[in-house]
Amino acid sequence: MFNHGNFRIRLGVDRILRLFVVTPDMHRVHHPVFPTEANSNFGFNLPWWDRLMGTYKAQPSKGHEGMTIGLNQFRDPSRLTLLWLLVMPFIATQGYYAINRRGAKPEK
Repeated sequence: MFNHGNFRIRLGVDRILRLFVVTPDMHRVHHPVFPTEANSNFGFNLPWWDRLMGTYKAQPSKGHEGMTIGLNQFRDPSRLTLLWLLVMPFIATQGYYAINRRGAKPEK
């Protein structure tokens, strides 16, 4: 679970590492509220697939410090309870986000 680790790697080291493995900063780009960025950096262990398929994005548009993580349709604070999170996969709708919908308009 290296790529989901919540730690910082120095920029120079990260640049070298992401040639061989998916680093936390590289994978984090995949988790923002913006569909155009969420449709990137799918790799789990190896970064080559994203580079080969054109889904590689080096940095989030607002930088790592300014990025908001999550999908817009799942940001309602009243639904961030344990019970809701357990039943959500069975009753929630997909929303507008879906893989490969480049240029998709974010939900309001």
